[in-house]
Amino acid sequence: MPQTSKSALNFLLATASFVVIVAGMKAASSILVPFLMAAFIAVLSAPSYFWLEKRGIPSVISLIIVILGLTAVGLMVGALLGTSMTDFTAALPRYQERLTQLSAQALQWLAGLGLDTSDENLRNLFNVGSVMRLAGNMLSGLSSLLTFSFLILLLVVFMLLEAASLPAKLRVILQDPEHSLEGFQEIATNLKRYIGIKLWTSLGTGVSIGIFLTVIGVDFPVLWGMVAFLLNFVPNIGSIIAAIPAVLLALIDGGSSLALLTAAGYVGVNVLFGNILEVRFMGQGVGLSVLVVFLSLIFWGWVFGTMGMILAVPLTMMFKIVLDSREETRWLAVLLGSEVPVFATATPARTRAKKTKKKTARKTKAKTKTIATKSRSQKTGKKSAHKKTPRR
Repeated sequence: MPQTSKSALNFLLATASFVVIVAGMKAASSILVPFLMAAFIAVLSAPSYFWLEKRGIPSVISLIIVILGLTAVGLMVGALLGTSMTDFTAALPRYQERLTQLSAQALQWLAGLGLDTSDENLRNLFNVGSVMRLAGNMLSGLSSLLTFSFLILLLVVFMLLEAASLPAKLRVILQDPEHSLEGFQEIATNLKRYIGIKLWTSLGTGVSIGIFLTVIGVDFPVLWGMVAFLLNFVPNIGSIIAAIPAVLLALIDGGSSLALLTAAGYVGVNVLFGNILEVRFMGQGVGLSVLVVFLSLIFWGWVFGTMGMILAVPLTMMFKIVLDSREETRWLAVLLGSEVPVFATATPARTRAKKTKKKTARKTKAKTKTIATKSRSQKTGKKSAHKKTPRR
């Protein structure tokens, strides 16, 4: 078979495999989403679990302490989110009616300027009540995840129990364990760093938004603070989506001045935590281009829904590291990255491979020297014994 035909066949097989895998993930999203959530919670909880073990606390007690902490946080979040969602859902028809009135007034104002407001597309553009429905649907999707909280907690328990023995099992399974474990370690380190920094900045954003909205008198400040916390995990557009319902609510209750003040508060908080503190601790980026981040939001959001958008960047980072670890797929990792490597040969995987070869060469050389030294010692010992043997 010609080389061109073989390459085309491999490309078609890879594309077909990708389509089948994506279709399977979308069909099994109700199972995969809790599993992914449990995996990322386990990644965040593992340092605390291992820290308790190093302090001499038994593994079972350490695990119980970590699980009790996670349970307390989950119950607190569920209680706050559930109460606020119930009140917001009850008040939603009133807000939609008021928004409809405001949009009708805006259309009348445009008609007074001489614009044709009979166009259906223009009327749909001012149908701002759909935004509130979108916010309600998004919160319903997040609350449905709470129904899987017990399953997620069980998965976290088993993952933490397996975390200690996993490296030993991988050394037995893998052909090149040291090289592969370096790749796994790189994935775990990057994920822990990204999720940890994003968690604290999102928590700061949510708390600041909640306090700010309480001070200026916007309804449901706890709910909008929780929404800001969750959607801050969605890069680029998450903070914008989180601000829209609160700004519209401020427009309904307090008019344009309160709406502008609310929007200014969101901008200030997101600039502080997103553009200053997060960049300071995380660096200039996550190693992904802006286009790739935006496309990953669309792709993972389509596959896994709201939680897919929240987990889009960690999942894409993980795939980029996996692609970078193999010579055949490194070009895809370069395309996903935010920068062009200065030296094409100085990629992490090649550097690790060279280091591994050098270590192997040094070990082989050391073994050869040891064998040669033993051989010379044995010969010298035989000669000495032969000389010392008395003649009869």
